[in-house]
Amino acid sequence: MSDISFPSATRARRVIPGGGIWSLGALLIALVVMAPIVAVLVIALTPSENIWPHLWGSTLPRYMRNTAILMLSVGVLSGIVGTGAAWLIARYRFPGSGWFEWLLLLPLAIPAYIGAYALVDLLEYAGPVQTGLRQLMGWKTAREYWFPEIRSLGAAVLVLTAALYPYVYLLARAAFREQSGASEEVAMSLGASGMARFRRVGLPLARPAIAAGMAIVMMETVNDFGTVDYFAVQTLTTGIFSVWLDGNNAGGAAQIATTILVLVVLLVSLEKTSRRRIRFFSMSRQHRPVTRLALRGARAWAASLACFIPFGLGFLLPAGVIGWHAGNNASQWLDPGLISAFWNTLSVGGMAALLTVLGGIFMVYGVRLSGRALPRLMLPLTTIGYAAPGAVLGVGILIPLATVDHWLADAVEAGLGVDIGLVLTGSAFALVLAYSVRFFAIAQGAADAAMGRVSPSLPMAARSLGRSQGQVLRQIYFPLIRASVGSALLLVFVDCVKELPATLLLRPFNFNTLATRVHDQASLENLGDAAPAAVLVILVGLAAVALLARANR
Repeated sequence: MSDISFPSATRARRVIPGGGIWSLGALLIALVVMAPIVAVLVIALTPSENIWPHLWGSTLPRYMRNTAILMLSVGVLSGIVGTGAAWLIARYRFPGSGWFEWLLLLPLAIPAYIGAYALVDLLEYAGPVQTGLRQLMGWKTAREYWFPEIRSLGAAVLVLTAALYPYVYLLARAAFREQSGASEEVAMSLGASGMARFRRVGLPLARPAIAAGMAIVMMETVNDFGTVDYFAVQTLTTGIFSVWLDGNNAGGAAQIATTILVLVVLLVSLEKTSRRRIRFFSMSRQHRPVTRLALRGARAWAASLACFIPFGLGFLLPAGVIGWHAGNNASQWLDPGLISAFWNTLSVGGMAALLTVLGGIFMVYGVRLSGRALPRLMLPLTTIGYAAPGAVLGVGILIPLATVDHWLADAVEAGLGVDIGLVLTGSAFALVLAYSVRFFAIAQGAADAAMGRVSPSLPMAARSLGRSQGQVLRQIYFPLIRASVGSALLLVFVDCVKELPATLLLRPFNFNTLATRVHDQASLENLGDAAPAAVLVILVGLAAVALLARANR
């Protein structure tokens, strides 16, 4: 009996006929996804004109300081707001608590830059708030009264916090709900107050989830362009646009992009470290949920107000202002520019979502079939695109793609005598590629999780009946993972619709999406023309929030 040996699962996978083809395909997809990041690093290290000393001596410290202040302020405030709201929802019952549980997610449907446009429109000198104050108090000019500066770093912090706190809220709420009711009951029996139970029991156990949410918020803050550009806050992201588009220096833009990448990698590392070092385990066989306590009187209404404020700032205010402008400018709904932007968004976003999800399924399936180490090592690396800001990917895609495009045009003209023009950068190809790279992690994660739930006996039985690997994927896996694939398609499409920095950098000439139309019109202080496109973006975002709420019931 001791002489009998069995091949390992890894070796068994290696000898599956055709497995190498799937493995090779997975490697090629991984290389495509990682190529923009590598390109940014190469361009930054070998610039045609090294302006790094000039950047470091002039604008870069200001970019870094503003980015750090913005990132940390939004992260901390989002952590406070999201964690506080999650604790109230998970532990207490008060007027509207059942509604606020889902209403607090709605700010995710509204991009931060739309919230910025709405806030300025409401609070600027010619807006209804200051106009009403002047009429009420009899003031004639701005010199007669003081009003906070709207287009400022503080306003950017407020808008981004209102738009991004749901990331912390969602993760913290799940963490609080997963905690056992026994620990809460023990703390109450020892006379601990509600604040003491939060500080000593709830918060330490939920700290990894809160840290993960804050890390996501800070990465989204670094990625933001529309808000900081509208508020005239100079950050690293706006620096890329300034150095590249205004200064016509791609190498300098790549160097700033590399600085952002280093910052993002640090955030991801801190988030993973916090989760690795702080863990807890349930010691009981049966999980007993926490019993929500009913609040009475002033405390109940204070809890309702605490939940209403972030919901009002993050959703009601921008949706109300944008909806009012859209209603007062009904003729803009038939504007040819809006219709063109709508179809461009639908076609480019739909194509990118389809290719991204198919690529994610192919790669995950290929890695599962392959017993080789390299494809498995490449799998987690493909998620870096989601952490990289859109402006960084724009630099990493456009510059190498333009070189390939010119080489291809010259080769065709030399060989056939036909000028084909710029096929890659002159079309929406670069935009579709950027979307696919940026949101590949969503598709890959959904495919990996869904395939992981399929019993291994099913594909093994299909293979024993003579089905090929492609047939196993189509006939066994796909019917079982169809719901997850559909959700991933929707989420990727919604993110494509809302993506602004990469779209601004990579869109072809005279090519607008809904996001760029909103940005272009709002930048001209023409919020009435921007409102219909903004409403469409919000409606698309609401579909994703509805899906998210359904998945987290």
